[in-house]
Amino acid sequence: MAIKITDECINCGACEPECPNNAIYEASEEWRYADGTSLSGKLVLPNGKTVNAEDSQEPVSDEYYFIVTDKCTECKGFHDEPQCAAVCPVDCCVPDEENEETEEQLLAKQRFLHKE
Repeated sequence: MAIKITDECINCGACEPECPNNAIYEASEEWRYADGTSLSGKLVLPNGKTVNAEDSQEPVSDEYYFIVTDKCTECKGFHDEPQCAAVCPVDCCVPDEENEETEEQLLAKQRFLHKE
């Protein structure tokens, strides 16, 4: 399951540099699938969505930091636990019950995001 940032976020930014997938963005910030990954050009994501990795995407939140679900692997393949949750001073990085994935799915997503 992906991680989400709740509205209790104090916008401290501690989580953003900890994400190995560059899935965390500041409020109102446009983002790209290519940011911090090896993705480029037009592609089909593991969830079946077709995107262009270089196209700017609309911010998920305009009030507080947010995590892009399609890029979140709960740090599987990098760390033993989600690093955003480990460093968050107000514990607002929590499992996203609406985006449940198995460990196998998360590891496959990590390999997809970081092809060699």
